[in-house]
Amino acid sequence: MLILLTNDDGISAPGILAMYHALTALGEVHVIAPETVQSAAGHGITLATPILTSRVTIAPGVEGTAIGGRPADCVKLAVSNLMPRRPDLVVSGINSGANVGIHVMYSGTVAAAIEGAFMGLPSVAVSLFLRDHIPTDYDRAAAWLMPVIKGLLDRGLTGGQCVNLNVPAIPVGGQHKGVKFCRQCTRPWDDEYERRLDPRGRPYFWNSSVFHLGQSEADTDVMQLREGYITATPLQFDLTQRQTLAKWQGLP
Repeated sequence: MLILLTNDDGISAPGILAMYHALTALGEVHVIAPETVQSAAGHGITLATPILTSRVTIAPGVEGTAIGGRPADCVKLAVSNLMPRRPDLVVSGINSGANVGIHVMYSGTVAAAIEGAFMGLPSVAVSLFLRDHIPTDYDRAAAWLMPVIKGLLDRGLTGGQCVNLNVPAIPVGGQHKGVKFCRQCTRPWDDEYERRLDPRGRPYFWNSSVFHLGQSEADTDVMQLREGYITATPLQFDLTQRQTLAKWQGLP
């Protein structure tokens, strides 16, 4: 199996290295990821400037290609130019922080996986929920994710499909409660902006929001992750609201 591994935290992020080591059990892994952090980049792509590439050593014995662009750029360029053939699987992550609820819409991690699905490839986005009082363990998260990814492949994950996976924050020595297939929470996120003044007295604003998993319906990714489950949410990129379309098509 040929696997494309990317992310939005940058090619030197610890999450991508942990996922690399875990994925080698499935096949040949090519790391092609942004040169710098692209968190919340969404599905942007680079059009007006060149996309620079460079080979980098991520860790002893692990090399990859750093891309001077967005996560979606990485997938486009990898599939069209950089990989020896079309990959059998696209994996994006492990992201530093959960990507659940409406954050899925902003996430560069999810965007990279969806780009793979755009291109007709089976794709998975993987993220780890972080909490200040719980040590971050990417290697453990990667180990927990592997049976889930293998299970998705066994279930028949095919080209054009994308699944969003999130790992809960679990204390040292603890264990997640299992895997829950659940829907995306669509409750709005209330952003907070701090007003400041620059040295010339001109106002500017800084997004001071701190993401936390609030209350939600019991069957959503937000609530199940909060309860200690690995969440799995199949995503689609067809945004057509079909009920409204059918209704309006019948109007004069």
